Amino acid sequence: QVQLVESGGGLVQAGASLRLSCAASGRTFSSYAMGWFRQAPGKEREFVATINWSGGRTYYADSVKGRFTISRDNAKNTVYLQMNSLKPEDTAVYYCAAGATSYYPQWSYEYDYWGQGTQVTVSS
Repeated sequence: QVQLVESGGGLVQAGASLRLSCAASGRTFSSYAMGWFRQAPGKEREFVATINWSGGRTYYADSVKGRFTISRDNAKNTVYLQMNSLKPEDTAVYYCAAGATSYYPQWSYEYDYWGQGTQVTVSS
């Protein structure tokens, strides 16, 4: 069992930066791929970024490539999402997820555990 708690969301202006954190419980954090997803009002949940168990492999949605960076610290059981050059269309609830897989999936059904989400609002 893995429990995930996101933090770091907030209200910012376009062009600003935020760093989201996701703290995981459990001793097996380092064996999980981690992902970030987001859901805007009235829209489906969408993939944002993923990182494999070691942190050596990452993959991003085209909409955030070059602006967002996913990273992890296995010693701290934490995954991060650094978000730069934020746009109003980045406004959403951001969720982290953990998947018991050796690669770095981009589909939500491949993840086993989910956090409760943190709100990110970007004003124009």
